[in-house]
Amino acid sequence: LQLLAKAGKETGLPVVTEVLTPGDVELVAAYADILQIGARNMQNYSLLEAAGRTRKAVLLKRGFAATIDEWLLAAEYVLTQGNSQVILCERGIRTYEPATRNTLDLNAVALVHRLSHLPVIADPSHGTGRRDLVHPLALASVAAGADGLMLEVHPHPEHALSDGSQSLTCEEFAVVASQLACMAITLGRPFYTSTKGNPSAP
Repeated sequence: LQLLAKAGKETGLPVVTEVLTPGDVELVAAYADILQIGARNMQNYSLLEAAGRTRKAVLLKRGFAATIDEWLLAAEYVLTQGNSQVILCERGIRTYEPATRNTLDLNAVALVHRLSHLPVIADPSHGTGRRDLVHPLALASVAAGADGLMLEVHPHPEHALSDGSQSLTCEEFAVVASQLACMAITLGRPFYTSTKGNPSAP
């Protein structure tokens, strides 16, 4: 956690990291700007409430077997603690299709915008589990209305300790980011590449 906080300070980037148990929330919140609740903990209600009490932003990933209603109701556990800083993340659901790790539910991205005021981001990396599909699904996510993306990037994915098969190289990420910026302009939406608060040009 100390190393993460140091990296965030040196780069000017906010720190997002996962918290697993209610007992860890206070410690993680001391170092992280955003607390991530993973898919397997989406319905860990004591964890959601503890995260809500910190007043730190909470990134809530959808469980891979959760309905949209269950996902939104899970977010309510954070909101009822007086914490309005909730970000929803669609990271793929389990279906009968074995060709991909999960099935990225772009219906959910579009629908949740009509059901909730909360921002929604998409995770094409976990949503597909395949590097070759991350690029097109990232573009599709933004077209569907995603407010942001979570993309895994590694300089040498073949040597990554985890999730190398779904990680973009730095060069691939640069191409994706450039195309996303162009798409954002076409859709009349801002595209942020820094924490300065100003939209970036492609």
